[in-house]
Amino acid sequence: MKPKAAVATAALLLFPLAGCGSAEAGSGSAVTVTVGYQSKTINTVTAGTLLRSLGYFEKELNALGDGKTYKVEWQDYATGAPITAQMTAGKIDIGSMGDFPLLINAARGKQLNQPTHLVSITGYNLRGGLNTIVTAPDSQLASLQDLKGKKVSTSVGSAADGTLVRALQRAGIDPDKGIEKLNQQPAVGASALSAGSADALSQFVAWPGLLTYQGKAKALYDGAQLNLATFHGVTVREKFAKERPAVLEAFLKAQSEATAYLNDHPVAAAESVAKATKLPAEVVYLYNGAHGISTFDPAVKPQLVSALKKDVSILKEAKLTGDVDVDSFVDDQYVRKALGSSYARQLAAAPPPAASEVWPKGDATKTLAFKTPAELLNYVAGHKDEVRAAYVPDATTGTLWFADKAVWVADGTTLLPFVTPDTAQVYVAAHGGARVVTYADALGRAS
Repeated sequence: MKPKAAVATAALLLFPLAGCGSAEAGSGSAVTVTVGYQSKTINTVTAGTLLRSLGYFEKELNALGDGKTYKVEWQDYATGAPITAQMTAGKIDIGSMGDFPLLINAARGKQLNQPTHLVSITGYNLRGGLNTIVTAPDSQLASLQDLKGKKVSTSVGSAADGTLVRALQRAGIDPDKGIEKLNQQPAVGASALSAGSADALSQFVAWPGLLTYQGKAKALYDGAQLNLATFHGVTVREKFAKERPAVLEAFLKAQSEATAYLNDHPVAAAESVAKATKLPAEVVYLYNGAHGISTFDPAVKPQLVSALKKDVSILKEAKLTGDVDVDSFVDDQYVRKALGSSYARQLAAAPPPAASEVWPKGDATKTLAFKTPAELLNYVAGHKDEVRAAYVPDATTGTLWFADKAVWVADGTTLLPFVTPDTAQVYVAAHGGARVVTYADALGRAS
């Protein structure tokens, strides 16, 4: 499972149009394949950071036996937009990004006569839990209604912006007039939240979890409340796919191998991604762990395609795209061939059930799973100095969250965790005698 990683060329980080050779670079038997990825967007790791570190793509290319010498050029970007720019310029062959950027990728490709196709999925959450709206730790904002007239930072055109728009609409708030939207890159928005120049931040993985873990934010809205799938996927230039189908198939086989590695070795994978991205491993595991917010599977599930079609209207309203023909953009023929007989099984597979989990200190290889949040709390109470991280699923949405950052409700002898105060209050209102308690109180009750 752990072949030696082949040497790849250095990533181009900041200048998407500088110094790039043609995606068809090389002469004779030499071929350069350029892959654009987002190291900090950790739901793309099976087509980016983790895949690169494992060297599986290079191994698959070397096994083609077609007499050609392949070199993989990995280019790391902060968002999907520059990857799309490079792809439509013919300078990136394969890229990975979130669902909303994928639609923009499709629209730009068609507009510039450089069509692209969605060929596989990296990570997904069928309820939408990959996006979260957070506020400052000491903020008095407790629900979406409290955002009226407030400054909210997001990245327009991203899935996080889509979550914000939909959430506000469901709450009866005009996304254009009810708030002051700040269009900012995630890092800028995070700084704005800390500085007080933004009242809230709507962002995608891993920013909400990171800021919460660092004590710089708390959750206001769990994207899973929308109950609409969000995902990240792999897009390829149509010309490249037609000219080098064997190379694309090799990539998708490698992605499948990286997915199997992540699912079989979630702790080791989290540590590897953390080392490459400088993100805390505990945050990576929140999203990519055995019971994490994201499920990894290359299969292009119908639920995800359906959600993608629903996303088009959000981008059209923002005047970022016109109509997008999702059916012509989605093309799973290559991943079907790459995965062979296992594709149908993966297509039908459901995400693993949510579970409470503890990552003990001093053990880099395994975590402990518990049947109930109360059992986890009992363990934590008795091993306070031995816990690296503790995770619990929201009682309503199943979204995993840090146990010490969750909102806890005591309902008789039952202890229930929630990602946000709002969902906790909804439960309390519907269950007489239930009440919100502190984390310390919950630990005491469990022990």
